[in-house]
Amino acid sequence: MPRVVPAVIRALDILELFLDRPQLSAREVADRLDLPRTTVHELLVTLVARSYLISVPGQPVQYRLGMPLFQLGAAFAGRLDLVREAQSVARDVAAACDEAVHVAVLDGADVVYLVKVDSTHPVRMVSGVGLRLPAHCTAVGKILLSSLDPASLDAVLVEGALPGMTPDSITDPDSLRVHLEGVRAEGVAVDVGESDSAMRCVAAAIRDHSGATIAAMSVSAPIIRWTSQAQVEWTRLVREGAATLSARMGHSAQPQ
Repeated sequence: MPRVVPAVIRALDILELFLDRPQLSAREVADRLDLPRTTVHELLVTLVARSYLISVPGQPVQYRLGMPLFQLGAAFAGRLDLVREAQSVARDVAAACDEAVHVAVLDGADVVYLVKVDSTHPVRMVSGVGLRLPAHCTAVGKILLSSLDPASLDAVLVEGALPGMTPDSITDPDSLRVHLEGVRAEGVAVDVGESDSAMRCVAAAIRDHSGATIAAMSVSAPIIRWTSQAQVEWTRLVREGAATLSARMGHSAQPQ
């Protein structure tokens, strides 16, 4: 079994202290990590020598993050591929529930589906990658709309009645705003026959490293398989799937 290197662990612990503080002194580092000051001094000297930390100008005992960490973060962000990662996570969620799983993004007042993993059932949802639907009629779309600030939401919602896809679609902008407040509070959205009378969907948000909502994931099933017990289980799965994909996009659930 490979052995972890304590000195490397301590160095990483030091760097992670700067996630919530712009700069720290050697004494603060030692106190926070409960390490001997001589050990902290050696680690800080090493990190400064490699430019992972730099001394604050005019305050030689104060340190802040250096440019190599920005470069590593930029390289990591540049390699993130939402579609590739979404396909992987969506397959896992679909395997767990054997229903259709979608990942979609907001484009104006519409959602565009980037990923679909189908169920093995003969009766299944008719949809596909590249499909564009009115956001307010879908679970993924309502999640994405609920993440917008009021001004951005107003820009998306045109004056007058919104287009409907079924008799259950929400077509009144004010009613939709009230509905989205509930979605925002619950953290999930449900499509109860609003885009297809024969289908039901539940969706959760996918976030990036900044905490911004960048996409949404849903589990969709025909009404004949949509029971209250199934909805509870599929809500759990879509929350977990969205959280897993968010983590792959660099999102941390821990407060910064």
